[in-house]
Amino acid sequence: MEKILLAIDAGAPCKKALDFACYLARLTKSKLTGVFLDNLASAEIPLAITEKVMAGAYDEKDAYSIARKMIETNIEAFRQECINQEVNCTVHRDHGVPADDIITESRFADVLVIDAETSFKKKFEGPPSVFVQDVLKRAECPVIIAPALFEFAEEIFFAYNGSASSVFAIKQFTYLFPQLANRKVTILQASETGRWEDSQKHRFNEWLKGHYSNLHFEALYGKGDSAFFDYLLKKENIILVMGAYGRTALSQFFKTSTADMLIKTITQPIFIAHH
Repeated sequence: MEKILLAIDAGAPCKKALDFACYLARLTKSKLTGVFLDNLASAEIPLAITEKVMAGAYDEKDAYSIARKMIETNIEAFRQECINQEVNCTVHRDHGVPADDIITESRFADVLVIDAETSFKKKFEGPPSVFVQDVLKRAECPVIIAPALFEFAEEIFFAYNGSASSVFAIKQFTYLFPQLANRKVTILQASETGRWEDSQKHRFNEWLKGHYSNLHFEALYGKGDSAFFDYLLKKENIILVMGAYGRTALSQFFKTSTADMLIKTITQPIFIAHH
């Protein structure tokens, strides 16, 4: 892997997302591109500036100038943090519609890192924001939801249901992160019988053995959503890999509502790839 994108709200960067993106960049020896997104030219100035204008601390005519200076400060802080973490970085400034801008950027990247709460609305939306949902549906490279806290990838969980979509996500992750080949890998499947149900397991296992040395297949009892919630909520220092988000029933692994709930509740990184 060569190019990691980090989607950044230019007016309110997320430190935890930057730290995680730097971890991935060091792991893979990739360049980190910070994409600073703002809509100053066409819409609203950042909330922090708006509040000060309303309080009388700033004159409204100076608000855009102040916002631009704040963004420049944030960009310099990003560069300095990358230097501190020994990560090769570059910066892109995008001034259009944030979701459209990051989708265009994703076409020419290996993976996109994003914080689930990234939003360009003044009202708090909670994770995943409307902006993040849009990016997950339209991204042209795999997306990783940055975790709340992360130290080290001790175990990788592959969510698998036998579909082309779930296998595609697993293959994309494997090709992008060969550095994690020595980690414990657990392939999860949920079924109403609690038994592994896939006639192609031997072929899947054969392919996985060519990439990983510590494999475990685990069948969870129950339906996919509740079974995965209960199981994954207890895990720490993991990476969850899952299939397409918000696509048709034939190509998505989870319903959108289930994927959203995982993003809301799982504090670990989630890798999502489209088929």
